[in-house]
Amino acid sequence: MGNSFSISGQYVDILKKHIYPATITVQDGIIQSIESTIDAPLQYLVPGFIDAHVHIESSMLIPSSFARIAVTHGTIGTISDPHEIANVCGIEGVQYMIDNGKKVPFHFFFGAPSCVPATIFETAGAAINSDQVSSLLANPDIYYLSEMMNFPGVLLKDEEVMKKIRAAHKIGKPIDGHAPGLRGEDAKRYIEAGISTDHECFTLEEALDKLQHGMKILIREGSAAKNFEALYELIEDHPSMIMLCSDDKHPDSLVEGHINSLCARAVTKGIDPMFVLRAACINPVDHYKLPIGKMRVGDSANFIVVEDLISFKVKQTYIKGELVAENGKSFIKEIKEKAINKFDAAAIQEKDIQISLNEYPQDKGKIAVIEAIDGQLITNKLWLSPKLAADKIISNTESDILKMVVYNRYYAAPPKIAFIKNFGFKNGAIASTVAHDSHNIIAVGVSDADIVRAINLVIQEQGGISCVNDNATKVMGLPVAGLMSLEDPYKVAADYTQVDIMAKGLGSKLGSPFMTLSFMALLVIPHLKLSDKGLFDGDHFKLF
Repeated sequence: MGNSFSISGQYVDILKKHIYPATITVQDGIIQSIESTIDAPLQYLVPGFIDAHVHIESSMLIPSSFARIAVTHGTIGTISDPHEIANVCGIEGVQYMIDNGKKVPFHFFFGAPSCVPATIFETAGAAINSDQVSSLLANPDIYYLSEMMNFPGVLLKDEEVMKKIRAAHKIGKPIDGHAPGLRGEDAKRYIEAGISTDHECFTLEEALDKLQHGMKILIREGSAAKNFEALYELIEDHPSMIMLCSDDKHPDSLVEGHINSLCARAVTKGIDPMFVLRAACINPVDHYKLPIGKMRVGDSANFIVVEDLISFKVKQTYIKGELVAENGKSFIKEIKEKAINKFDAAAIQEKDIQISLNEYPQDKGKIAVIEAIDGQLITNKLWLSPKLAADKIISNTESDILKMVVYNRYYAAPPKIAFIKNFGFKNGAIASTVAHDSHNIIAVGVSDADIVRAINLVIQEQGGISCVNDNATKVMGLPVAGLMSLEDPYKVAADYTQVDIMAKGLGSKLGSPFMTLSFMALLVIPHLKLSDKGLFDGDHFKLF
């Protein structure tokens, strides 16, 4: 468009709740004027969408590739927590994300990971202590302290945790929260420590409890955790306190839509579009003090053109005055990047994942079983009768209790075993090195032979996702930290779709089997999980 251009449409002043025909004039990437006109096209000029909390790594795309898809949906920026790659590669991983993100016209606002590793009950590839967090927070490319998952540490005033919190307070940068299910006095104490947001609420009652103590609520709708239906009413009831986020978004669902899709759903529910846009475009800018403006005179020219305020179909996306997407086509160029990784795991055999009844947690002849819940990160703890073969516990497809394995990817250690319900496989197995938050190898399957095959496939790739059945195998390599691909983002989405289809073909009714599996090692979400150190009781925050 050159250094100077004008565009006309229905200008949406979100805070004043006013829409009028206007022409925006942009020069050298800055909005020079917004002039009312008598007539303008029936298209709407809106500030760009912000994903208020996302782990870019979960898209399996490096930041520059993520941006190429996101801009087609009107997303101009993300509040990005790089703790996935930080758990694998440490501060080097954080810098990798910052450096790659700067190579494209997109606003990545990264945080300083607060919990690397997330707990002491798992093995990560790196650790980031309070001194390193302080150094990161001093970096102008770091905008906040990422989600404080160690809420027991906050409540117990753990010194290392409190040092990280004080470091953020001292420099005036906000602190993101992570406190699933925390209510009452404990929630109040957690918030009073200076933690300002939470994206983990899965009931309206929990969100309202936290709101009354001044905490802002991020409504999350990702590939695994889906909380929109439970929380969308908050957008209109608490318009200054709500933001929208995806948290974790697999590449296929990113191709389908982003924050724009949530806006459309909210309006369909009867929520005032102005409140919806406030949550999607304005509140993140205010809360995180983002230097991107709000589509006013003198602001950087970050805005989108949408067909209407119902479907939010994006016609054009502008970032710093540059047209970066139009009618579903991205103009952001591909960036060739090198991989970084940390991976040292040897192939395993069937005998390595066999477990006898007396080696496994049990109560009155029943074994502890993880119950996965579709659309949620939280799990249930069940006590169910095991299926045995020669005193070894094996998968039971009839009652849908399957063997799950977590295998250390950083140094030699025996695999750990658990049993899980609701994956629904009738044959085969899947495996992945995307296993929050330490990203060891995680697998679930029907037979030991299939589980071992799936695990060894990702080991051959030094990271990735795999699926095996009676007739075929598929593997998708993720060479960047075992989390992300360097391929074209649309190819990654297509490849992932094929592996996902194969996984669902094993019999699973889960909306996203790989995404659900990736959270079965996330110890900071109750109630029962599995780490590379063993079965973990989230209610008592200890290993069995």
